[in-house]
Amino acid sequence: MPVMNIKLSAPPYAIDALEPFISVRSMSLHYWKIHQGHVDTVNRLADNPQLSGKSIEQLIREGKGGTRLLDNAAQVWNHDFFWKSMKCGGGGRPNEQLLKMIERSFGSLDCFKEAFVLGGVLQLGSGWVWLIQEGSQLEIISTSNTDTPLAHGQNPLLVCDLWEHAYYLDYQNRRRDFLQMFADHLINWNFAVSQLKGKASLP
Repeated sequence: MPVMNIKLSAPPYAIDALEPFISVRSMSLHYWKIHQGHVDTVNRLADNPQLSGKSIEQLIREGKGGTRLLDNAAQVWNHDFFWKSMKCGGGGRPNEQLLKMIERSFGSLDCFKEAFVLGGVLQLGSGWVWLIQEGSQLEIISTSNTDTPLAHGQNPLLVCDLWEHAYYLDYQNRRRDFLQMFADHLINWNFAVSQLKGKASLP
């Protein structure tokens, strides 16, 4: 989609579908105010003929357009990825392909969850915690503020938003509780599987 005319992508579920884990009030603020604000800012700042026809992904990967534009473009992409990383009735176990990769990389699914939650808790300030693929291995990384694995050539599979606007209305300052809830009840493993790349991902 051209950068100068990007649209707010709808989450792949209704705005109330993640209750009781994420309330309609929190989801509405996050989606209609925060995410929409980043989309509007990108469209305003990208009014440049040199950027015509560029996609959000191209803009981020090429690092063009200036810091403020890139920050907002990354936030648009990160939020789109975050919505897809969750689903109603999520959590549980991934398919055998991804489960084998998790067990190879972390020891067990429970160990992965512990490491993912800890990775988010230890991120100082705002940011994101990601599950990424590095060949046949999986890693947990955190990025600060508006940073994204896409800018570093990494392949993300899942992400959880660590900005306070993602959880404060429902969880106040209990980031750990929010992350544990995400890991136990919302992770969209089917989406994570769809992001795997290369023969090394096969069991």
